[in-house]
Amino acid sequence: MVTLFYFTYFCYHFKNMINSNSIFNIKTKAEFEALALKVFEFQFKNNRVYRSFCDLLYTHPSDVKAIEDIPFLPIEFFKTRKVVCNTKNATTLFTSSGTTGSVTSKHYVTDIDVYKTSFQHGFTKFYGPIEAYTILALLPSYLEREGSSLVYMVNDLIAQSKSPDSGFYLDNLSTLKATLLRLEAEGKNTLLIGVSFALLDLIEFEKFELKHTIIMETGGMKGRRQELIRAELHHKLKKGFGVNHIHSEYGMTELLSQAYSKGNGIFECPPWMRVLTRDTEDPLTLQNPGKAGGINVIDLANINSCAFIATQDLGRVHADDSFEIIGRFDNSDIRGCNLMVL
Repeated sequence: MVTLFYFTYFCYHFKNMINSNSIFNIKTKAEFEALALKVFEFQFKNNRVYRSFCDLLYTHPSDVKAIEDIPFLPIEFFKTRKVVCNTKNATTLFTSSGTTGSVTSKHYVTDIDVYKTSFQHGFTKFYGPIEAYTILALLPSYLEREGSSLVYMVNDLIAQSKSPDSGFYLDNLSTLKATLLRLEAEGKNTLLIGVSFALLDLIEFEKFELKHTIIMETGGMKGRRQELIRAELHHKLKKGFGVNHIHSEYGMTELLSQAYSKGNGIFECPPWMRVLTRDTEDPLTLQNPGKAGGINVIDLANINSCAFIATQDLGRVHADDSFEIIGRFDNSDIRGCNLMVL
């Protein structure tokens, strides 16, 4: 009897588990949509927080025939609930940054290899082999706290690059300046990834003329400087580093995938991630491309937490599925859209 019970239990969960390899082998839009429906059903059955949210909306898998029917969990739930599927125990905890006394988001990760596969495959898709770059990181605000998913990602990319010059430079601008200039003289492909205020600090310390270096900003002044609109920030960075384009990374604690922009603030997603917009007046209604709205993200790498998230970002999706971020909701309202407004 006990054997039969465990056999039945195993069969049920095996049927409802989704092989992560299928997520990272998506080739077409149809494959994405089909797998998204399977992920929704899996998370409806195994994620108690998400199930409760769907129940409040009277949404059942039998009602969901297309991704437009899938409910998107407000990102605020990551601050107050443990958003995780109950099929595995969490092994890693990522936390968001926040001001003193503020409630931060917590992302319980049950399989860190899924995250590693996501960011490694994502980086390679947009930039080619990781080992082709020397990766320099200027992320002081992230290194000053524990639990940063961005630091985890960059640290792994640094290790994968196999370059002795790759590493975190914190506030050591003199050493970073010397390294950048030497790598430039040697013609080495280099990626400098940094938080916006630290990159501005660097170009105030030294002006560059870089031909072999990608400058990638991760956004945000983190309270260190006055916020700038994206166009002004990128203008300053292009002038200070002597480059034609500023690249950007779009990611967050609650996601396990990143979108990248190679210039002009236009982001593209890897095949297992998609951005949609919701009506600002009706948060349960998705919009057609071209109109500004709240950013909803489908991140299938979030198989073990929640893959369908309604963020606090305001943006616009284009017909080719690329997107731009044009602001941020303030307490679930459009007032105060002051984050990099275009």
